[in-house]
Amino acid sequence: MSLFPDEASRLAEFPIARESIFLAHAGVTILPRRVTRVMQEYLEESCTRMQEFPEAWRAVNECRVVAAQMIGAKASEISLLGPTSLGLSLVANGLDWQPGDEVVCYQDDYPANVYPWTDLVRLGVTVRLLKPQAPGAITPELVESMLTPKTKLVALASCHFLSGYRIQIDAIGQMLRARGILFCLDAIQTLGAFETRVDHVDFLSADSHKWMLGPMAAGIVYVREEVKERLRPTLLGSWNVQSPNFIAQEQITFEEGGRRYEPGVLNVAGILGMKAGLELLLEKGIPEVSAQLLRLKARLLERLTPLGFRSLGPTTGPNASGITTTWREEGSGPSLAKVFDHLTAQKISPSLRYDRAGQPFMRFSPHFYNTEAEMDRVAEAIASTPEA
Repeated sequence: MSLFPDEASRLAEFPIARESIFLAHAGVTILPRRVTRVMQEYLEESCTRMQEFPEAWRAVNECRVVAAQMIGAKASEISLLGPTSLGLSLVANGLDWQPGDEVVCYQDDYPANVYPWTDLVRLGVTVRLLKPQAPGAITPELVESMLTPKTKLVALASCHFLSGYRIQIDAIGQMLRARGILFCLDAIQTLGAFETRVDHVDFLSADSHKWMLGPMAAGIVYVREEVKERLRPTLLGSWNVQSPNFIAQEQITFEEGGRRYEPGVLNVAGILGMKAGLELLLEKGIPEVSAQLLRLKARLLERLTPLGFRSLGPTTGPNASGITTTWREEGSGPSLAKVFDHLTAQKISPSLRYDRAGQPFMRFSPHFYNTEAEMDRVAEAIASTPEA
Protein backbone atom coordinates (compact mmCIF):
# COMPACT_ATOMS: atom_id res chain seq x y z
CA MET A 1 0.00 0.00 0.00
CA SER A 2 1.17 3.53 -0.77
CA LEU A 3 -0.02 6.94 0.37
CA PHE A 4 0.76 8.29 -3.09
CA PRO A 5 -1.57 8.00 -6.10
CA ASP A 6 1.23 6.52 -8.21
CA GLU A 7 4.96 5.80 -8.25
CA ALA A 8 5.74 8.93 -10.22
CA SER A 9 4.24 11.09 -7.47
CA ARG A 10 6.27 9.27 -4.81
CA LEU A 11 9.52 9.72 -6.68
CA ALA A 12 8.77 13.35 -7.48
CA GLU A 13 8.37 14.16 -3.77
CA PHE A 14 11.17 11.87 -2.59
CA PRO A 15 13.78 11.63 -5.36
CA ILE A 16 16.08 9.72 -2.98
CA ALA A 17 13.89 6.69 -3.70
CA ARG A 18 14.93 6.63 -7.36
CA GLU A 19 18.26 5.00 -6.58
CA SER A 20 18.41 4.44 -2.82
CA ILE A 21 16.44 3.07 0.12
CA PHE A 22 16.71 5.53 2.99
CA LEU A 23 15.84 3.98 6.35
CA ALA A 24 17.37 6.38 8.87
CA HIS A 25 14.59 8.88 9.61
CA ALA A 26 15.11 8.31 13.34
CA GLY A 27 18.54 9.88 12.76
CA VAL A 28 18.49 12.76 10.25
CA THR A 29 15.79 12.68 7.58
CA ILE A 30 16.11 13.02 3.85
CA LEU A 31 14.20 16.16 2.82
CA PRO A 32 11.13 16.01 0.59
CA ARG A 33 11.27 18.01 -2.60
CA ARG A 34 8.71 20.55 -1.39
CA VAL A 35 10.78 21.27 1.71
CA THR A 36 13.95 22.03 -0.23
CA ARG A 37 11.98 24.00 -2.80
CA VAL A 38 10.40 26.38 -0.29
CA MET A 39 13.75 26.92 1.41
CA GLN A 40 15.50 27.59 -1.91
CA GLU A 41 12.77 30.00 -2.97
CA TYR A 42 13.14 31.91 0.28
CA LEU A 43 16.93 32.10 -0.09
CA GLU A 44 16.69 33.28 -3.68
CA GLU A 45 14.14 35.91 -2.70
CA SER A 46 16.52 37.06 0.03
CA CYS A 47 19.09 37.95 -2.63
CA THR A 48 16.97 40.91 -3.65
CA ARG A 49 14.85 41.64 -0.58
CA MET A 50 15.35 41.98 3.14
CA GLN A 51 15.42 38.49 4.69
CA GLU A 52 12.37 39.28 6.83
CA PHE A 53 10.21 40.23 3.86
CA PRO A 54 6.46 40.27 4.65
CA GLU A 55 5.49 37.01 2.95
CA ALA A 56 8.23 35.12 4.76
CA TRP A 57 7.28 36.61 8.10
CA ARG A 58 3.65 35.72 7.51
CA ALA A 59 4.68 32.12 6.78
CA VAL A 60 6.66 32.02 10.03
CA ASN A 61 3.56 32.95 11.99
CA GLU A 62 1.53 30.42 10.02
CA CYS A 63 4.06 27.78 11.06
CA ARG A 64 3.06 28.33 14.69
CA VAL A 65 -0.52 27.51 13.70
CA VAL A 66 0.46 24.37 11.79
CA ALA A 67 2.70 23.16 14.62
CA ALA A 68 -0.05 23.80 17.15
CA GLN A 69 -2.47 21.81 15.02
CA MET A 70 -0.03 18.90 14.96
CA ILE A 71 0.14 18.61 18.76
CA GLY A 72 -3.26 19.94 19.84
CA ALA A 73 -2.00 23.24 21.27
CA LYS A 74 -2.61 26.95 20.80
CA ALA A 75 -0.44 28.85 18.35
CA SER A 76 0.45 31.25 21.17
CA GLU A 77 2.04 28.32 23.06
CA ILE A 78 4.51 27.53 20.26
CA SER A 79 8.06 28.85 20.10
CA LEU A 80 9.99 28.16 16.91
CA LEU A 81 13.31 26.97 18.27
CA GLY A 82 15.63 24.07 17.56
CA PRO A 83 17.33 21.74 18.15
CA THR A 84 15.47 19.58 20.69
CA SER A 85 18.19 19.99 23.30
CA LEU A 86 17.70 23.76 23.26
CA GLY A 87 14.06 23.48 24.29
CA LEU A 88 14.77 20.86 26.94
CA SER A 89 17.55 23.02 28.36
CA LEU A 90 15.25 26.04 28.46
CA VAL A 91 12.90 24.03 30.67
CA ALA A 92 15.64 22.61 32.89
CA ASN A 93 17.29 26.01 33.38
CA GLY A 94 14.15 28.13 33.58
CA LEU A 95 12.33 26.52 36.49
CA ASP A 96 12.84 27.70 40.05
CA TRP A 97 14.59 24.65 41.49
CA GLN A 98 15.16 24.40 45.21
CA PRO A 99 17.57 22.08 47.05
CA GLY A 100 15.78 18.81 47.70
CA ASP A 101 13.50 19.04 44.65
CA GLU A 102 13.41 15.84 42.62
CA VAL A 103 13.36 15.21 38.88
CA VAL A 104 12.63 11.82 37.32
CA CYS A 105 14.33 10.86 34.05
CA TYR A 106 15.92 7.90 32.25
CA GLN A 107 19.70 7.46 32.12
CA ASP A 108 19.60 5.48 28.87
CA ASP A 109 17.48 7.99 27.00
CA TYR A 110 19.12 9.98 24.20
CA PRO A 111 21.75 12.26 25.81
CA ALA A 112 19.86 15.43 24.84
CA ASN A 113 17.13 14.37 27.27
CA VAL A 114 19.52 13.30 30.03
CA TYR A 115 22.18 15.97 30.53
CA PRO A 116 19.80 18.93 31.10
CA TRP A 117 18.32 17.02 34.05
CA THR A 118 21.38 15.36 35.57
CA ASP A 119 23.14 18.74 35.50
CA LEU A 120 20.61 19.96 38.06
CA VAL A 121 22.50 18.19 40.85
CA ARG A 122 24.68 21.32 41.02
CA LEU A 123 21.58 23.13 42.32
CA GLY A 124 20.91 20.51 44.96
CA VAL A 125 18.25 18.73 42.93
CA THR A 126 17.92 14.97 43.39
CA VAL A 127 17.85 13.06 40.10
CA ARG A 128 15.83 9.84 40.29
CA LEU A 129 16.63 7.50 37.42
CA LEU A 130 14.07 5.13 35.95
CA LYS A 131 15.19 1.53 35.51
CA PRO A 132 12.81 -0.21 33.09
CA GLN A 133 12.98 -3.97 32.55
CA ALA A 134 13.72 -3.45 28.84
CA PRO A 135 15.31 -0.48 27.00
CA GLY A 136 12.88 2.41 26.92
CA ALA A 137 9.97 0.38 28.34
CA ILE A 138 8.72 3.15 30.61
CA THR A 139 5.21 2.40 31.84
CA PRO A 140 2.84 4.55 33.91
CA GLU A 141 3.35 2.10 36.77
CA LEU A 142 7.12 2.49 36.63
CA VAL A 143 6.85 6.27 36.64
CA GLU A 144 4.40 6.21 39.53
CA SER A 145 6.75 4.05 41.59
CA MET A 146 9.43 6.77 41.38
CA LEU A 147 7.27 9.65 42.55
CA THR A 148 7.60 11.22 45.97
CA PRO A 149 6.15 14.35 47.59
CA LYS A 150 9.33 16.14 46.42
CA THR A 151 8.98 15.26 42.72
CA LYS A 152 8.82 18.50 40.74
CA LEU A 153 9.09 17.27 37.16
CA VAL A 154 9.21 14.08 35.09
CA ALA A 155 11.19 14.25 31.83
CA LEU A 156 10.56 11.51 29.28
CA ALA A 157 10.94 10.80 25.58
CA SER A 158 7.78 9.99 23.68
CA CYS A 159 9.64 7.09 22.06
CA HIS A 160 12.99 5.50 22.85
CA PHE A 161 15.56 6.22 20.16
CA LEU A 162 17.04 2.71 20.23
CA SER A 163 14.28 0.25 21.12
CA GLY A 164 11.44 2.21 19.54
CA TYR A 165 9.29 1.78 22.65
CA ARG A 166 6.48 4.37 22.52
CA ILE A 167 5.25 5.50 25.93
CA GLN A 168 1.63 6.14 26.98
CA ILE A 169 1.81 9.92 26.98
CA ASP A 170 -1.77 10.57 28.08
CA ALA A 171 -1.84 8.01 30.88
CA ILE A 172 1.44 9.27 32.33
CA GLY A 173 0.46 12.89 31.83
CA GLN A 174 -2.91 12.51 33.51
CA MET A 175 -1.31 10.83 36.52
CA LEU A 176 1.27 13.60 36.87
CA ARG A 177 -1.25 16.41 36.37
CA ALA A 178 -3.44 14.97 39.14
CA ARG A 179 -0.44 15.08 41.49
CA GLY A 180 0.65 18.58 40.49
CA ILE A 181 3.90 17.33 38.91
CA LEU A 182 5.23 18.93 35.74
CA PHE A 183 5.67 16.78 32.62
CA CYS A 184 8.32 17.54 29.98
CA LEU A 185 8.34 15.57 26.73
CA ASP A 186 11.11 15.04 24.20
CA ALA A 187 8.85 14.31 21.24
CA ILE A 188 11.34 14.12 18.39
CA GLN A 189 10.88 10.37 17.81
CA THR A 190 7.08 10.46 17.40
CA LEU A 191 6.11 13.91 16.16
CA GLY A 192 5.29 13.44 12.49
CA ALA A 193 4.99 9.67 12.79
CA PHE A 194 2.38 9.03 15.49
CA GLU A 195 -0.21 11.17 17.21
CA THR A 196 1.58 13.22 19.85
CA ARG A 197 -0.81 15.50 21.72
CA VAL A 198 -0.09 17.79 24.64
CA ASP A 199 -3.45 17.55 26.44
CA HIS A 200 -1.61 16.42 29.59
CA VAL A 201 1.89 17.72 28.84
CA ASP A 202 3.40 20.92 30.22
CA PHE A 203 6.50 21.24 28.05
CA LEU A 204 7.49 19.70 24.73
CA SER A 205 10.51 20.05 22.47
CA ALA A 206 11.18 18.51 19.07
CA ASP A 207 13.44 19.42 16.18
CA SER A 208 12.10 18.85 12.69
CA HIS A 209 15.03 16.84 11.32
CA LYS A 210 13.59 13.36 11.94
CA TRP A 211 9.97 12.30 11.44
CA MET A 212 8.74 15.83 10.72
CA LEU A 213 10.73 15.69 7.46
CA GLY A 214 12.26 19.09 8.06
CA PRO A 215 15.74 20.63 8.20
CA MET A 216 18.15 20.53 11.10
CA ALA A 217 17.97 23.19 13.84
CA ALA A 218 14.37 24.15 13.11
CA GLY A 219 11.97 22.92 15.74
CA ILE A 220 9.07 23.60 18.05
CA VAL A 221 9.01 24.24 21.78
CA TYR A 222 5.66 24.06 23.54
CA VAL A 223 4.98 25.66 26.91
CA ARG A 224 1.49 25.24 28.34
CA GLU A 225 -0.04 28.65 28.88
CA GLU A 226 -1.01 27.88 32.46
CA VAL A 227 2.60 27.21 33.51
CA LYS A 228 4.49 29.83 31.49
CA GLU A 229 4.97 32.09 34.52
CA ARG A 230 6.78 29.23 36.24
CA LEU A 231 9.25 28.96 33.35
CA ARG A 232 11.43 32.04 33.13
CA PRO A 233 13.21 32.53 29.79
CA THR A 234 16.94 32.01 30.18
CA LEU A 235 17.90 33.33 26.74
CA LEU A 236 17.25 37.06 26.57
CA GLY A 237 17.34 39.44 23.64
CA SER A 238 15.53 42.16 21.77
CA TRP A 239 12.91 39.79 20.36
CA ASN A 240 11.57 38.31 23.60
CA VAL A 241 12.16 41.25 25.94
CA GLN A 242 10.13 44.36 25.16
CA SER A 243 12.52 46.83 23.56
CA PRO A 244 10.61 49.68 21.87
CA ASN A 245 12.60 51.13 18.97
CA PHE A 246 15.34 48.62 19.84
CA ILE A 247 16.17 50.51 23.01
CA ALA A 248 16.99 48.49 26.12
CA GLN A 249 14.68 49.20 29.04
CA GLU A 250 15.41 49.41 32.75
CA GLN A 251 12.90 46.66 33.52
CA ILE A 252 12.70 43.27 31.82
CA THR A 253 9.22 42.62 30.50
CA PHE A 254 8.76 39.55 28.34
CA GLU A 255 6.74 39.47 25.14
CA GLU A 256 3.56 37.43 25.04
CA GLY A 257 3.04 34.16 23.18
CA GLY A 258 5.76 32.00 21.72
CA ARG A 259 8.07 35.00 21.38
CA ARG A 260 8.60 34.79 25.15
CA TYR A 261 11.30 32.13 24.63
CA GLU A 262 12.75 33.35 21.31
CA PRO A 263 15.61 35.74 22.11
CA GLY A 264 16.58 36.97 18.67
CA VAL A 265 16.29 36.53 14.93
CA LEU A 266 14.72 33.24 13.86
CA ASN A 267 15.96 30.57 11.48
CA VAL A 268 13.47 31.64 8.83
CA ALA A 269 14.69 29.33 6.06
CA GLY A 270 14.57 26.36 8.40
CA ILE A 271 11.16 27.30 9.80
CA LEU A 272 9.68 27.58 6.31
CA GLY A 273 11.12 24.15 5.50
CA MET A 274 9.69 22.72 8.70
CA LYS A 275 6.29 24.19 7.86
CA ALA A 276 6.35 22.50 4.45
CA GLY A 277 7.22 19.15 6.03
CA LEU A 278 4.44 19.45 8.61
CA GLU A 279 1.92 20.38 5.94
CA LEU A 280 2.90 17.32 3.91
CA LEU A 281 2.33 15.08 6.93
CA LEU A 282 -1.02 16.67 7.75
CA GLU A 283 -2.00 16.33 4.10
CA LYS A 284 -1.34 12.58 4.25
CA GLY A 285 -2.87 12.27 7.72
CA ILE A 286 -0.98 11.19 10.84
CA PRO A 287 -3.19 8.08 11.38
CA GLU A 288 -2.45 6.98 7.82
CA VAL A 289 1.26 7.66 8.27
CA SER A 290 1.29 5.62 11.50
CA ALA A 291 -0.52 2.71 9.86
CA GLN A 292 1.97 2.67 7.00
CA LEU A 293 4.92 2.66 9.40
CA LEU A 294 3.51 -0.34 11.24
CA ARG A 295 2.89 -2.14 7.96
CA LEU A 296 6.51 -1.58 6.97
CA LYS A 297 7.69 -2.81 10.38
CA ALA A 298 5.65 -6.01 10.04
CA ARG A 299 6.93 -6.68 6.53
CA LEU A 300 10.55 -6.05 7.48
CA LEU A 301 10.37 -8.34 10.51
CA GLU A 302 8.62 -11.01 8.47
CA ARG A 303 11.59 -11.03 6.12
CA LEU A 304 14.36 -10.64 8.72
CA THR A 305 13.20 -13.27 11.23
CA PRO A 306 14.11 -16.23 8.95
CA LEU A 307 17.60 -14.67 8.68
CA GLY A 308 18.07 -15.03 12.43
CA PHE A 309 17.29 -11.45 13.43
CA ARG A 310 15.44 -10.53 16.61
CA SER A 311 13.69 -7.29 17.48
CA LEU A 312 14.80 -5.24 20.46
CA GLY A 313 11.54 -3.39 21.09
CA PRO A 314 7.81 -4.04 20.72
CA THR A 315 6.69 -5.25 17.30
CA THR A 316 2.95 -4.69 17.62
CA GLY A 317 0.49 -2.94 19.90
CA PRO A 318 0.27 0.58 21.32
CA ASN A 319 3.95 0.73 22.26
CA ALA A 320 5.26 -0.13 18.77
CA SER A 321 6.70 2.65 16.64
CA GLY A 322 8.31 3.28 13.27
CA ILE A 323 11.69 2.26 14.71
CA THR A 324 12.67 -1.37 14.15
CA THR A 325 15.91 -2.23 15.92
CA THR A 326 17.33 -5.69 15.29
CA TRP A 327 20.19 -7.95 16.31
CA ARG A 328 21.21 -11.58 16.02
CA GLU A 329 23.39 -13.99 17.94
CA GLU A 330 27.10 -13.81 17.27
CA GLY A 331 28.13 -16.53 14.83
CA SER A 332 24.73 -16.76 13.18
CA GLY A 333 25.89 -14.76 10.16
CA PRO A 334 28.12 -11.86 9.13
CA SER A 335 28.63 -9.23 11.82
CA LEU A 336 26.26 -6.28 11.89
CA ALA A 337 29.18 -4.03 10.95
CA LYS A 338 29.70 -6.09 7.78
CA VAL A 339 25.98 -6.10 7.07
CA PHE A 340 25.88 -2.34 7.51
CA ASP A 341 28.79 -1.81 5.12
CA HIS A 342 27.20 -4.16 2.59
CA LEU A 343 23.87 -2.34 2.76
CA THR A 344 25.61 1.01 2.41
CA ALA A 345 27.33 -0.26 -0.73
CA GLN A 346 23.89 -1.25 -2.04
CA LYS A 347 22.64 2.31 -1.39
CA ILE A 348 20.52 1.19 1.56
CA SER A 349 20.79 3.43 4.62
CA PRO A 350 19.92 2.00 8.06
CA SER A 351 21.65 3.08 11.28
CA LEU A 352 24.22 1.17 13.31
CA ARG A 353 23.67 1.81 17.02
CA TYR A 354 24.99 0.44 20.32
CA ASP A 355 23.65 0.00 23.83
CA ARG A 356 25.50 0.91 27.02
CA ALA A 357 27.18 -2.49 27.10
CA GLY A 358 28.53 -1.97 23.59
CA GLN A 359 26.26 -4.48 21.84
CA PRO A 360 25.61 -3.46 18.23
CA PHE A 361 22.14 -3.16 16.75
CA MET A 362 20.83 -2.45 13.27
CA ARG A 363 18.12 0.21 13.42
CA PHE A 364 15.68 0.62 10.54
CA SER A 365 13.42 3.68 10.51
CA PRO A 366 11.48 3.99 7.24
CA HIS A 367 8.94 6.75 6.70
CA PHE A 368 5.54 6.67 5.04
CA TYR A 369 6.92 7.01 1.50
CA ASN A 370 8.94 3.80 1.81
CA THR A 371 7.34 0.63 0.43
CA GLU A 372 6.96 -3.02 1.34
CA ALA A 373 8.84 -3.89 -1.84
CA GLU A 374 11.77 -1.89 -0.49
CA MET A 375 11.63 -3.89 2.75
CA ASP A 376 11.90 -7.05 0.63
CA ARG A 377 14.96 -5.63 -1.13
CA VAL A 378 16.56 -4.84 2.22
CA ALA A 379 16.13 -8.44 3.38
CA GLU A 380 17.52 -9.76 0.10
CA ALA A 381 20.55 -7.49 0.41
CA ILE A 382 21.17 -8.64 3.97
CA ALA A 383 20.92 -12.28 2.91
CA SER A 384 23.55 -11.65 0.23
CA THR A 385 26.11 -10.19 2.65
CA PRO A 386 29.37 -12.10 2.21
CA GLU A 387 30.87 -13.82 5.25
CA ALA A 388 34.38 -12.48 4.63
